[in-house]
Amino acid sequence: MTWRTKGYGADDAISVIPQWLTPLAQALPSVRSADVTRFVPVEGSGRHAAVLVLFGDGPDVLLIERARGNDAHSGQPAFPGGVAEPIDADAVSTALREAREETGVEVGGITVFGGLPDLWVPVSDFVVSPVLGWWHEPSAVAVQDPSEVSRVERVAIDDLVNPVNRCTALHPSGYQGPGFLVSDMLVWGFTAGVLAGILDYAGWAREWDTSRVVPIER
Repeated sequence: MTWRTKGYGADDAISVIPQWLTPLAQALPSVRSADVTRFVPVEGSGRHAAVLVLFGDGPDVLLIERARGNDAHSGQPAFPGGVAEPIDADAVSTALREAREETGVEVGGITVFGGLPDLWVPVSDFVVSPVLGWWHEPSAVAVQDPSEVSRVERVAIDDLVNPVNRCTALHPSGYQGPGFLVSDMLVWGFTAGVLAGILDYAGWAREWDTSRVVPIER
């Protein structure tokens, strides 16, 4: 599965998004999977899934916190998204459908302007397509099913780029990766890796203390 922009080419996308998103849109075509993660998909790996990286006029980005349970990603902050279904035409369809089901967002108010290359998440064996959207007509969002999602948050880009809120997240397994302390959440793992990459590609990132380690409580 690959993402598609529903008729928008790179130039078309830039014409319909705000100026602050333009550097990110221009950088996307040159991004490779290996630029985002060391876990690059190989042929035959994983089930297909997609997430929606939705930017609002805060400027902000939409995140959820998954409900706690037995799932490998339970209790973890994430982008809205999930597994591809037979009814989905492509990764864009998957990302928008899942975002609507999890947050109630009106997908008619979203302009998809690009995506990142497919990324592999070994712990759950998903090959994930991050789809990037501009929320040109914001709608109310909230938890739709508490058994799946415990919180829905619009996280300010200013909070993500603030060096005070950045850290290296340390998992009990020994895994270390990017982390963000925002909205009373520790964002880590796949989601933090994508966010960190986006901040770099867009030119928004600021220097931060990479030696600051925050344990992940599971």
